[in-house]
Amino acid sequence: MTVSDRIRVQNVRLLSDNYYVLTTTTFEWRRANGEWQTQQREAYDRGNAATLLPYNLAQRTVVLIRQFRYPTYVNGYDDLLIEAIAGVLDNESPENRIRAEVEEEAGYRLGEIRKVFEAFMSPGSVTEKLHFFVAEYDSSMRIGNGGGLVAEGEDIEVLELPIDQALAMITDGRIRDAKTIMLLQYAALNIFR
Repeated sequence: MTVSDRIRVQNVRLLSDNYYVLTTTTFEWRRANGEWQTQQREAYDRGNAATLLPYNLAQRTVVLIRQFRYPTYVNGYDDLLIEAIAGVLDNESPENRIRAEVEEEAGYRLGEIRKVFEAFMSPGSVTEKLHFFVAEYDSSMRIGNGGGLVAEGEDIEVLELPIDQALAMITDGRIRDAKTIMLLQYAALNIFR
């Protein structure tokens, strides 16, 4: 039996479409024991996205960015967030979108990029699936200063860090972004062994 066999959607109501789409849905769910149970859930559709960690194996460095994130601020985090480069797909392929984001946010034009996995980031309430990439970089690939797009409200600082320092920043709490932690852990296990 598939999930489609176990769900009967009864009503979907739009709550907001200001920036992304927030809906509330009433549905019946067929439980493991065969009984149908009516449930209601909200889902926030912000679209799918891609993220990438540039790394330099010879120098043992990675490129990350630091920027203001309002949702983390209202949740008590009074600092800029250190993150892997990322962006919403906006009807682009994950590969094309992440290449553009790396140029806009970090100022690098990368060669070969490699997809390493996909993950749902907050499946209890957000529909987003994130495509994770890694790519080697070196100084010859630098085509600009990065910083993001002012028109999109971006004010991004580019960080080039030794991988050991970036990993230590997870432990001491300076890096708290899940996608970044996932990519740094991937790099520690698979690239900088």
